[in-house]
Amino acid sequence: MDAIIFTKDQFTDLMSKLDTIQSQISIKADPKKETYLDNLEFLTLLKVSKRTAQTWRDEGKISFSQVGSKIYYKLSDVEKLMQEHYNKAFKSK
Repeated sequence: MDAIIFTKDQFTDLMSKLDTIQSQISIKADPKKETYLDNLEFLTLLKVSKRTAQTWRDEGKISFSQVGSKIYYKLSDVEKLMQEHYNKAFKSK
């Protein structure tokens, strides 16, 4: 077995680089924080009317939160709605 000897400066530099790598890994490992859209952002994103959004909520097509009179949607729920109603092309070249 070979022994490797570092100077104090080399050891400090190595530890600094390891700390940087660890912090970058920690940032990427953090769970994705949920993003919420208010009703206006939802309407704008999907280009639908207030009435259509209300119908979708009433029919249970889209989950939502309501705080007072304000409606919020999870972005992941909007993506799920779009994925559930995705239709593949009938023809492929």
